[in-house]
Amino acid sequence: MASFSSLSDLDIEKQVATLTRQLNDLKKVLARRGDAYYEDGREAASDYYSQLYDRLHEALPAIRRRGRVIERTARDHPATTAAVGLLVVGLLAGLLISRR
Repeated sequence: MASFSSLSDLDIEKQVATLTRQLNDLKKVLARRGDAYYEDGREAASDYYSQLYDRLHEALPAIRRRGRVIERTARDHPATTAAVGLLVVGLLAGLLISRR
């Protein structure tokens, strides 16, 4: 590397211009790669969403049936339902308090 005393202003300006062009070229390359990674990520997320939608769509009738069974059981046994509800609330409160 040349010493600073031997570098003329013109040499420095040429080097700065060269480095600026190289930096701009690198920015363009990174932008293209970033766009490609973004597109790949977007496609992967779309695929996951599609798979999740398909699975939920298939499972929805079974979930509805089970929900109706639970609802019917809750109507038939209100005292038990209230006790289970209080138990769940107590467990959640205990977990929240123990984390502090």
